[in-house]
Amino acid sequence: MSRFLVVADESWVRNEVHAALSIGANELIDHDDPATAADAVGDESVDAAIVDLQVASMGGMAVTRAIRDREDPVPVIILLDREADTFLAGRSGASAWVTKPFTASALRAAVADVTGAT
Repeated sequence: MSRFLVVADESWVRNEVHAALSIGANELIDHDDPATAADAVGDESVDAAIVDLQVASMGGMAVTRAIRDREDPVPVIILLDREADTFLAGRSGASAWVTKPFTASALRAAVADVTGAT
């Protein structure tokens, strides 16, 4: 079973992630506070984090950097708003990214690339 922290404050984003990854033995843990997302990665013992670019006032890039700066970082998949944001996603340390609106297969492929899970 793979565990994923879903960091998004919009219900439609969480719903799309759940729809794409709820197959198999995946466990999805919703988290809507970007300020505590890095701590939640350790508290929840997740295999990866899926972070929305537009999450509250902190933003997905800062959340990604906070997770990557942990002593025990996990892969981060960032959900971008537009293709032009890919450069910033790479600079933030994201392991992978997909652009919204994304297909279930695109998100599953990104997850598989960074964790080997489906």
